[in-house]
Amino acid sequence: MKIQKIIFCCFFLFILVSCSQKEEKVSLIKEKNLEMQMIEAYNEGLKELNRGDIFFAAKKFNEVELLYPQSVWAPRSTLMAAYSYYSQLYYNDAIFELERFLDKYKNHPDTDYAYYLLGICHYNQIIDEKKDLGEIIKAKDYFTLLTNRYPNTDFSEDAKFKLELIEEILASKELYLANYYLDREKWIPAMNRYKKIVNKYDTTIFVEEALYRLVELNYKLGLENESKKYAIMLGYNYQSSDWYERSYKILNKEYKKIEIKSDLNKQKSLLKRFKDLFQ
Repeated sequence: MKIQKIIFCCFFLFILVSCSQKEEKVSLIKEKNLEMQMIEAYNEGLKELNRGDIFFAAKKFNEVELLYPQSVWAPRSTLMAAYSYYSQLYYNDAIFELERFLDKYKNHPDTDYAYYLLGICHYNQIIDEKKDLGEIIKAKDYFTLLTNRYPNTDFSEDAKFKLELIEEILASKELYLANYYLDREKWIPAMNRYKKIVNKYDTTIFVEEALYRLVELNYKLGLENESKKYAIMLGYNYQSSDWYERSYKILNKEYKKIEIKSDLNKQKSLLKRFKDLFQ
């Protein structure tokens, strides 16, 4: 009887071990198949991206993230999906993927690239700086954030250059509005815009004209001391410029009144001028 019990126990243990090994084998096969699917999806995404089918490529990269959400491939695939859209100028789709990446993978090593690409997506959508500043401001915010958090990266270097261009664009917007008020003899609003250029965008190419206009306007309004103050600033910083020569004539006793006008129609879009430089 005892022998029968011992045989039964041994048989029962054998069955348990066999089942356990079988389940482990099945689990390993499933895990291996899942990893293979992930690698195949990623490679297929790369292949379709190179062929130009960015929608299918992005779909495949998103599949990788779904298959292995906790792997190192998941954030990489999200960035690749964003780049796929960006490569064919689908900026809004790229922005969606990049914002999702930053929300989900806050401490990822490629966060600087995500901020840079977000800035570029908004920067490339700047169409007319005189009508809409939305994209300019967003691009500026992302580039500024990038240069502050990751100052020593290659992406940061290019962001700094683009920030300088954005400053020029914003200054041109202020000059456009200032001249708009000037042509309609709205002296105070015009003066405030010119002052903003001098105080906020003093490194741009538009500060010379802004200083000259302040000399001119203050003289016209009888504020001679203020006019001289801006003339001194203009002369100290831009002594060889035509704007300084013109301001000198205003303060000279032999100066004859000149008409204060600017031709808005002749002002070429600053953005177009910058783009022309790189075409």
